[in-house]
Amino acid sequence: MDRNAFLKRSALSAAALASLPSFAHYSSKKDKIGNSLKPKIVRNDEGKKVNVIGDQQTFKLTGTDTNGMFTLIEEVNPPGTMIPPHVHTNEDEIFKVLEGELEVTVGDETTVLKAGDLAFAPKNIPHTWKVIGDQPCKTILSVFPSGLELMFEELGKLPPGPPDFAKVSEICGRYGISFIA
Repeated sequence: MDRNAFLKRSALSAAALASLPSFAHYSSKKDKIGNSLKPKIVRNDEGKKVNVIGDQQTFKLTGTDTNGMFTLIEEVNPPGTMIPPHVHTNEDEIFKVLEGELEVTVGDETTVLKAGDLAFAPKNIPHTWKVIGDQPCKTILSVFPSGLELMFEELGKLPPGPPDFAKVSEICGRYGISFIA
């Protein structure tokens, strides 16, 4: 076989093989789910509102809506609102700032996010955030895969007032999250 014929046949074979994983992924997702996802429109003022120990969240899409693939949460918080350093063992998170300023630390890097900026916090990497500046911060939190909204709902049911850190840690621990001293 000459070189050109070999390269042409190899390229066609590689293209055919490369398409198999994506086709298998698509069909296995469809089989696993049983049917395709249903479209959903969520208006600006819609969604389930939850106060998670001072973090004001509105669930826009949950695992129920996305068949467990992801959760989308809008957070609107005043300056000073913060989450202590912690690590997720199950989820990756993306924080996208729409308004205001959010100081974010992921791993060893600390930065200030402003409108349009985002940060990716992969699982198993410590991270924290704090609203800074003089205006509220509106952030979209994307969580992959879903499920964290269940923890947030549980935390949102705790009594008002200063949180019982032992109880918060116990709830978070059941969802694979630990705080860093």
